[in-house]
Amino acid sequence: MVATTQTRRVRAFKRWMKSQGIECSDALQLCDCPLQGLSVRALRYLSEGDVVATIPKLACLTIRTTGARDLIDRASFDGCLGVSVAIMYERSLGQSSPWAPYLQLLPYQECLPLVWTPEEVDSLLCGTELHKTVKEDQALMCEDWKENILPLLELDSFQLDASFFSVRDYFAARTLIASRSFEIDDYHGSGMVPLADIFNHKTGAEDVHFTAVSSHSDSDGEDDNGQMNGHTNADDDEYELEPTPPVSPMDNAELGIILSGRKTPVECPSDWGNDPVALEMIMIKDVKVGSEVYNTYGSVGNAALLHRYGFTEPDNPYDIVNIDLELVLQWSLSLFSSRCSRTRVSLWRKLDYSGCVSQNSEYFEVSFDGEPQIELLSLLYIMLLPEDAYYELDFAVSTARNSEDLKGGICMFLFGGTSEMSRDMLMNKSVGNALLSLADIREGLYGLKSLEDDIEALKRCCCIRDKKLYHSLTLRICERRILEKLRTYVADAAPLRIRRASARKKLKRT
Repeated sequence: MVATTQTRRVRAFKRWMKSQGIECSDALQLCDCPLQGLSVRALRYLSEGDVVATIPKLACLTIRTTGARDLIDRASFDGCLGVSVAIMYERSLGQSSPWAPYLQLLPYQECLPLVWTPEEVDSLLCGTELHKTVKEDQALMCEDWKENILPLLELDSFQLDASFFSVRDYFAARTLIASRSFEIDDYHGSGMVPLADIFNHKTGAEDVHFTAVSSHSDSDGEDDNGQMNGHTNADDDEYELEPTPPVSPMDNAELGIILSGRKTPVECPSDWGNDPVALEMIMIKDVKVGSEVYNTYGSVGNAALLHRYGFTEPDNPYDIVNIDLELVLQWSLSLFSSRCSRTRVSLWRKLDYSGCVSQNSEYFEVSFDGEPQIELLSLLYIMLLPEDAYYELDFAVSTARNSEDLKGGICMFLFGGTSEMSRDMLMNKSVGNALLSLADIREGLYGLKSLEDDIEALKRCCCIRDKKLYHSLTLRICERRILEKLRTYVADAAPLRIRRASARKKLKRT
């Protein structure tokens, strides 16, 4: 049985949607729970292919539709910065804003780590993939506000209400954009899409997709996948959160939508071309009566989910753990001199290897099943080569005549009989021991509490009342379990090494 949750703000939002030409199927129920927030449930059986919502682009809050458009244009803002100004400006108008009922439906801010206190970031995220990232984000956002938002308040021509443009307001707007915005089209860019942003996320179990067509479409009929929050390919003719049929164009007569608070109809800009003026939410599978209807934010791990949307999922198959190159160098100093470590990393780079790079940080991924990135294995293998083998390899690299076949030639040099490097080849005993040491060092970043301590703490934690603690513990536990799987990966590789060594001995005897 579906509970009735027609709160006053939901009723006001539904009336507002009707006034803006937003069509929402009567098979959907907008639920408003004081503890769990907004969600969408099925009031009757929904079938694959059903169009459950149609949303005019003019009803979306973007840098093109906001009353602050002239201000944003004058400041040459776009992207998140421009949308942030739009949100703060419309909030400053109160009930006079055309989006007042929509903005009142939204929380002031989402509970993302971006708006946690420094003490909460240090205590709850210590050791996780997010700790350093969030601290950097907060510092950059503060600078962003000082350099871009603060000067707007000094412009006499616009007379902005400073009480709605504080650094706190800016951070709050950025959390809404991070967790709720969609890429709409080339003209609007990203923006807030009423109704579409109420559907909650579930990894690998999405029911409905938001669909849009770019403003320079000369599509040949092929669909390309995109992502939420600006993760789209600007070169794609068609983009959508997940693959669904293209949006059907609306009649030009439907452009006569009068936004509440405006005295004249908003006309379609000439540079929209033949672009449809509406977006659609389309069911991609059947949903039973009473079930929640889910969207998806993409296939991302818990660190990204918590960072962008403020929640985590247990046993998320897209979880990873990163091992920084700096951590590898820290380990190497226990065995080699600093000079020796640097020269071997240099040789590894000459072979055209590198780790993943993000914000001037280089790292290696360990997947959900505990499998380390092959680039990490190749680095450890080279760092642990005996000196004579290392010098021979260095000489071979230095005298190579071309770089195209360099890796293949080096594989032949190191392993013989093959031109392709594999994890099995690189996993000797020394590399395995190095991985175990790296796992221990990485584990140490979480502090003195053990994995078992974290698991017990999570059992005592309420995901609604203790939201920050609950999701940070879930992230820590998922990451630490991956490190356990990395240790298992090393242990499972030992019998394989023995079998390979035995096979080589047999070949020598014959």
